[in-house]
Amino acid sequence: MMRAWENRSDCTVLDEPFYGYYLQHTGIDHPGAADVIEAQGSEWQTAIDKCLASPAEGKPVFYQKHMTLHLLDEVPRGWLSKLNNCFLIREPEAVISSYAAVRADVNAADIGFLQQVALYDYMSEMTGEDPLVIDSKAFLRQPESHLRAWCDHLGIAFEGSMLSWPEGARDTDGVWARHWYDAVYQSTSFSLPGSGELCLDVHQQALADAMRPHYEYLFERRLVPA
Repeated sequence: MMRAWENRSDCTVLDEPFYGYYLQHTGIDHPGAADVIEAQGSEWQTAIDKCLASPAEGKPVFYQKHMTLHLLDEVPRGWLSKLNNCFLIREPEAVISSYAAVRADVNAADIGFLQQVALYDYMSEMTGEDPLVIDSKAFLRQPESHLRAWCDHLGIAFEGSMLSWPEGARDTDGVWARHWYDAVYQSTSFSLPGSGELCLDVHQQALADAMRPHYEYLFERRLVPA
């Protein structure tokens, strides 16, 4: 998704600014963790300041990619009301399979479903409005329709350049990209995943089953383009 927004003529992007803080304060063993912490630092206030910085000159749209699990409990939430928030959701089996391909040890805290629902409810209560929710599978079936509806929601013009982009790495990718972004590097547009069945072990399937109600809670609130 970040590729699509960065390919607009008026947009800059920020990739997971709380990742270094999250790694430092949880001690979790992720690939390249030391590099991430060195690149980003480990203070949540630094990350918030980056998120609230003024957009680049001539680029009034500022797209930020976040992982809800990176916002640990001590991180204040009030600053989020200054942003237009959108929740991108994906079926638990797909999330777990993708995560386990890089890091085999996976639990509920690692994949963000509980945090997504909690943050969605918090934002709804704080702002009095339901944040936008986009389901990844539905999006990939109709990317243009979803992007047009998303842009309408934000009050900005849709740009056709959001539908395709050059392959390869970008300077705006986090330093962790070489561990996690292989498919992103090879992509030039949106495409549906393969139709093959995902293979999860017993623990992973049990985790997916436990996360399914949280996914469906947000799925029921998803954007459905006209």
